[in-house]
Amino acid sequence: MKPAQQRRSRRRAILLALSAPLILAGCQLPSFGAYGGVSKAGTDTFKLWQGFSVAAVIIGGFTFLLMIYVIVRYRAKKKDTSLPKQTQYNIPLEILYTIVPILVVIGLFAATVVVENKVVANPTPQATINVTAFQWGWKFTYPGHKAYIVGQTTQTPTMVMPADQDVRINLRSADVVHGFYVPRFNFSRYAQPGLLNVFTFNITKPGLYKGQCAQLCGLYHSLMYFNVRVLPTDEYDAWMAKQDANTSIVNAAAQSGAVAAQISPRVPTNRAQSQGAN
Repeated sequence: MKPAQQRRSRRRAILLALSAPLILAGCQLPSFGAYGGVSKAGTDTFKLWQGFSVAAVIIGGFTFLLMIYVIVRYRAKKKDTSLPKQTQYNIPLEILYTIVPILVVIGLFAATVVVENKVVANPTPQATINVTAFQWGWKFTYPGHKAYIVGQTTQTPTMVMPADQDVRINLRSADVVHGFYVPRFNFSRYAQPGLLNVFTFNITKPGLYKGQCAQLCGLYHSLMYFNVRVLPTDEYDAWMAKQDANTSIVNAAAQSGAVAAQISPRVPTNRAQSQGAN
């Protein structure tokens, strides 16, 4: 093979090696496979993910190039018959590659703290929703209102909430550990028996978003879906007024009985067990 052809082959091999991680990972740029977020906290989480991904690409790429340089620059040649000169202790270089990683870690840690403080913040809410997870479904109730939504497995209950408002979620489990996960919100929390998990959403984009249980919780875990319908404030107020006008008051005992009726060792038929979501 001619020298020019060898150089071209070497360039192609290096280019393939550099692009292989992105190709094999199915990486989507510039999102890096994540959702952009439809809430204020979700958007901040997405930007943090982007920052971490870019930092990983830069640091990983730089490290990879250094490895390639050392392999190519100091590879053994046919005419070499002895070991090359051995050196050690380059103090300025050692200080540099100690301080720079520390600064990078401090920067990423600080950015994470800022974003996590926004995610876990619980400002005074303008609406509150009680969410109860159970095998294998969800119940949504609204303190001070009559809206009552429950469904499991073959049903997909819909939690309705207003846009551009701080909505407090009180998350509980009636039996085992479940996972409350809405991918487009970039958010997940455990629903644990005997423990109340409280968090706040402020969704900026009205729409219908898919949610699911993200913690293996039993036989029909894979069917434990729900929807989140985010309405403009006026539409949400109209929906809630309709629920208050048309939904009979459900007392605590009836709610507990409805949840108990949902818990079954088999997949239920698609009966009309979900109320108030329309």
